[in-house]
Amino acid sequence: MLRQKLKLLPEKPGVYLMKNIAGQVIYVGKAKFLKNRVRSYFIGSHNGKTHRLISLISDFETIITASETEALLLECNLIKKYTPRFNILLRDDKSYPYLMITEENHPRILTTRQVNKTKGKYFGPYPHATAAKETATLLNRLFPLRKCRQIPARPCLYYHLGQCLGPCFLPVPEEAYTKINKDITTFLRGNQTGIITMLAKKMKQAAQTMQYERAKEYRDLIADLKIVREKQIISLTDFIDRDVLGFACTADQMCVQIFHVRQGKLLARNSFTFPYYEEQEEAFVSFTAQYYTNNKLWPQEILLPTLSTTVLNDFLPIHTPRRGKKLKLVQLCTANAQRTLEELVNLENCQQDEIQQTLKYLQECLQISACNVIETFDISNIAGTHMVAGMVQFLNGKPQRSAYRKFRINLLDNSDDTAALRQVIERRYKRLLSEQAPLPDLILVDGGKGQITAAKLALQNLGLSIPVAGIVKDKRHQTAQLLDETGSSVLSDKDSAAFHFLQRIQDEVHHFAITFHRQQRTKSMTLSALDGITGIGPKRRQQLFQYFKSLDNIRSASLEELQNAGLPQNIALSVYKHFRENQTSPS
Repeated sequence: MLRQKLKLLPEKPGVYLMKNIAGQVIYVGKAKFLKNRVRSYFIGSHNGKTHRLISLISDFETIITASETEALLLECNLIKKYTPRFNILLRDDKSYPYLMITEENHPRILTTRQVNKTKGKYFGPYPHATAAKETATLLNRLFPLRKCRQIPARPCLYYHLGQCLGPCFLPVPEEAYTKINKDITTFLRGNQTGIITMLAKKMKQAAQTMQYERAKEYRDLIADLKIVREKQIISLTDFIDRDVLGFACTADQMCVQIFHVRQGKLLARNSFTFPYYEEQEEAFVSFTAQYYTNNKLWPQEILLPTLSTTVLNDFLPIHTPRRGKKLKLVQLCTANAQRTLEELVNLENCQQDEIQQTLKYLQECLQISACNVIETFDISNIAGTHMVAGMVQFLNGKPQRSAYRKFRINLLDNSDDTAALRQVIERRYKRLLSEQAPLPDLILVDGGKGQITAAKLALQNLGLSIPVAGIVKDKRHQTAQLLDETGSSVLSDKDSAAFHFLQRIQDEVHHFAITFHRQQRTKSMTLSALDGITGIGPKRRQQLFQYFKSLDNIRSASLEELQNAGLPQNIALSVYKHFRENQTSPS
């Protein structure tokens, strides 16, 4: 079917949707020529991540568009709709904060993420909410605009501090607000020098008239402004809001860096690293389109490195610099992306080397041939009740949570940990044998010689020979040492990487098992509290919990409330009497 559909693909621009066997969209892409792009997935060899995508494709669908630009915009909309697992997903979909001077009779300065140009004048966006709030606070101290949401009946403290014109009891001419608006615009465009000169003059006047508190306020404002000015890293003299993008790639990973330049100053940067499945340039173009279609307002200019396509220019203010400071900004952004990727690769290599050395050392301690796949068991119970077990699996030193397993322990004549462990291990590996699934290289049990012996007996009954070791805890219930099959201690150095690795495994399996035990205990307590009540079966039990949310609420409910939950009068009376009769009388 796929071969037939490939033959019918058009040589036109459009969007393709890859689907899995359940019909779910797992990848959305755009192409200038659909026939060439979609066929490329099924021809030739691919890297590991792309091969994983292709192995899950059981069908595809195409949508033809009039141009490559339309295809790019449609791709963005479909990615938002389906959120396919193999696409670039921008997880933080919040819009950036802006500063707003409201269009009111007596305007205010606010921070907002909702942009509506009819409600005020906007400045930004700011890459961080903290930067926007700090700037708004500084502006409110500098300029005497209204601070109150509702205009009060009498002047407040801001008026007496000189930070408000007092529209609550004084007529304020429109010219005053016009001048303040102009000063704020000048300030936000980078001209702090004039403001600092004005404040220095006011500080001097206040000191001469012995208004020392007011002079101190002006002094602190000047210091804050100088700090803001010194924080600017890169400066352009045109005061234009722009974003600068650069990207770098490995064989299967891409890093995109975004420099946020506001009013000519570099304020912050964002970094995104993700796998890609198409050509490098196409992946970058797709990312850029998604990023900006998720934001309502764009900067005045977006600087990009040289691309072979101009599809983004059709709907974004794209500029590709050829020389000067703008080109240096793009090159700096690209260099940062390259460095981020190099650090990521080096970190992964170092971690992998350390894990391999740890596993090799562990292998030597236990004198076994391999320990790439380790399965660890822990039993959890309270006085032999609600006994359960947890199993975690580590593959090449990393947890494989999809392979974790929970076990309810069947009733035993001798309800101790060793008997339970023996039962669980028999069940686990009997199933693996029946499914012809691969077996682990090493089995770790939480406990000492008794648990090791129980595990070995279970394996002998199945005719298996898998190395077994035990992790022993001390009196404080912390990892103490590793025991081999004979019960001899082979590792107790708490400073070694292997010991820390075992500690991590033991903590993981203990947390997994005890969480399952608590779930079972809570469920049992809940069920037993309603057992034996005439007329209460599984459906009505669920009905009660959906209405009351907890057992305590059911226990304390009145007869009327029980009937409001949907119980017939006679059954509601039974529930009401059951909890009242079983309450312990105070002594």
